[in-house]
Amino acid sequence: MAGAYSSPRVVITGLGAVTPLGIGMDQFWPNLIAGQGGIERISQFDASGHDCQIAAEIREFDAAPAFPSPKEARRVDRYTKFAVMAGHQALLDAGLDLEKTDLDQVGCFIGSGIGGLWTTEEQHTVLMQKGPGRISPFMIPMLILNMASGLFSMYNRLRGPNLATCSACATAAHAIGEAWRTLKMGDAKVMVAGGSEATITPLGIAGFCAMRAMSTRNDDPQHASRPFDKERDGFVMGEGSGVLVLEELEHAKARGARIYCELVGYGNTADAHHMTAPSPEGEGAGRCMQMALRSAGLTPDDIDYINAHGTSTPHGDICEALAVNRIFNGRRVPVSSTKGATGHMLGAAGAVEMAICVKVLESGILPPTINYQVPDPQCDIDVVPNQAREAKVNAVLSNSFGFGGHNACLAAKRFEG
Repeated sequence: MAGAYSSPRVVITGLGAVTPLGIGMDQFWPNLIAGQGGIERISQFDASGHDCQIAAEIREFDAAPAFPSPKEARRVDRYTKFAVMAGHQALLDAGLDLEKTDLDQVGCFIGSGIGGLWTTEEQHTVLMQKGPGRISPFMIPMLILNMASGLFSMYNRLRGPNLATCSACATAAHAIGEAWRTLKMGDAKVMVAGGSEATITPLGIAGFCAMRAMSTRNDDPQHASRPFDKERDGFVMGEGSGVLVLEELEHAKARGARIYCELVGYGNTADAHHMTAPSPEGEGAGRCMQMALRSAGLTPDDIDYINAHGTSTPHGDICEALAVNRIFNGRRVPVSSTKGATGHMLGAAGAVEMAICVKVLESGILPPTINYQVPDPQCDIDVVPNQAREAKVNAVLSNSFGFGGHNACLAAKRFEG
């Protein structure tokens, strides 16, 4: 069965990741499949007064190599630093020589769920303590959530389509999906796509705590995020960025690029149900997976692995598990959530998790759902508990669902050509 879009084909040729488990895929992937966790007590500020005092932070990070100058690196928010570094890694990994590439045909979609929250908080403090005359002239460019995408295109002279998606925790998956559509429509030859987030701030943590969405297992950070486990009590904040290079197949072949896999499908639906809660029994998530499969020309039986949204929230994990079981007719397809290790990276999560799916296709290794101790009968799925697993993998799905009822699902398969 042909997909909804039959030509041109789109392949993934570059991966970049800035994560709590390592900077770059060469660090991140081995730590992930080894079952390591990146959650510790918050070090970026005094969180002793917060209900949640733990997060998956990036503690050692130097963005300077990805920026034109140290001055430029100082003029951007933390989330932009993550994005520019991840994008830089992805371009290097793709081996794309920008001097020999038509940059009118290279675009950039890098989104963020919240944008420059650090800048917002810091500048509000300046306003309250020193008055409006002391606000930085860079405040607005630093905090707006399109600036990562804009600056990355400027630094690399990418003159093709450029925008920033914002759909909460589905942001990065939507960026990749819309980049896929852009290539399918023939509006570019190469797209750099992903998301970035840096919201481990006093206000960010306090806001999510006020929603009672976060784990308060402060005395046991390493085991606090436990997707699909019966004793889960909420998500744990993470930060970082994931960026992928998507390329029209013939363009990739013409330059002799290494091809990781083929991106073959994309689903994008709305729950139209509630501001923060998923639709009952994951109805919107299920339709999203069906849309991705349909556009890919795949059936549920073709899928060998799903990277779940799986945030470790009581209701959300149940809804996703129900949706998977309904769409896959109860087949025990492996479904792991990697947020037990990385925390929930919000607007960056979908891209980091799609990069994980690419490595699954490349390696035949399924990353584990760590911290899984007490099975939840309402989440009756194969969660690849606690240890990585070798498997034959030909096709995968990556799920991302966000507040506001935003759902995104990406489908990829081994490259044949």
